[in-house]
Amino acid sequence: MDRYGTAPPYLRIVSEIKRRVETGELRAGDRVPSTRQVAEQWGVARATAAKALNTLRQEGVVVAISRVGTVVAEPAPGTFPPPRVPSAPERKPAHDGKRERMVRTAIAIADAQGFDAVSIRGVATALGIPTMSLYGLVRGKEELAALMADTAFGELELPAMPPASWRTRLELAARLQWRLYLRHPWLPRLVSLTHPQPTPNMLRYGDWGMGVVRELGIDPDTGRFVWWAVTNYVRGTATNLEPQAESERHTGLSAGEWYSVHMPRFRAGLPSSGLPARVAPAGDQSAFDLAGFFENGLQLLLDGVAVLIGRQRLP
Repeated sequence: MDRYGTAPPYLRIVSEIKRRVETGELRAGDRVPSTRQVAEQWGVARATAAKALNTLRQEGVVVAISRVGTVVAEPAPGTFPPPRVPSAPERKPAHDGKRERMVRTAIAIADAQGFDAVSIRGVATALGIPTMSLYGLVRGKEELAALMADTAFGELELPAMPPASWRTRLELAARLQWRLYLRHPWLPRLVSLTHPQPTPNMLRYGDWGMGVVRELGIDPDTGRFVWWAVTNYVRGTATNLEPQAESERHTGLSAGEWYSVHMPRFRAGLPSSGLPARVAPAGDQSAFDLAGFFENGLQLLLDGVAVLIGRQRLP
């Protein structure tokens, strides 16, 4: 029994929401159930639900923010636990199956409609369950995004016996990552060079790839920069995939068709740029190919790595 005993229903609602805040289920900035959601979840009238939320506001537990809703307030010193800095998604064994289903559903939405279409509410709707039930599995979209990224990287099949050549191995690492981004065009935006998430599958990929630079015979700092340069080149190129898909949906033109249609204006505006004199027919994919751009750029990058290795190995 909560500390309100047999008190009126609105106080029992207050007690439950405060419990969630005190235990960390809801943290500073997290949205709390709306009046309608409280009424549905606790089976009370909307007036009772509104009274419960108003009591929480008066006690300073929650605050109403325009165009956002009612969220957990920043706690006063010595009251509720401080908000955590998001890090690697925590494992919740009791909910693993439910969380995996939630994450897979979110990935399916992102694959079909882009990452911006992903929301806790949208995932809950797709699963046919109440939105608030998912907040027991993740704290919000940021944690869901980390789980999505790590789950996607878990799809990588890394060979137990990688190629012996450093160049072939780096090519393989880059192409594995590129193919993953082709399957999930939203993924590059969730991968950060400066604020990487130390999640299990992303660490597994990084450790596998760093194995080759540890064997190059160059100093460790240079080796790390080589790996970062390769992986960030792949990610940077892949950031074009999602906007390209959106542009194709919006214009009805592929990248090649777009270049073909607009080539006369490009040549007129850039007369000394060395653009081809012939305008490719509409539909000619040779006008621009992002996959070809990726492959050519990768070879240029690895040529530079080869020069760097040669310099470091000189007596």
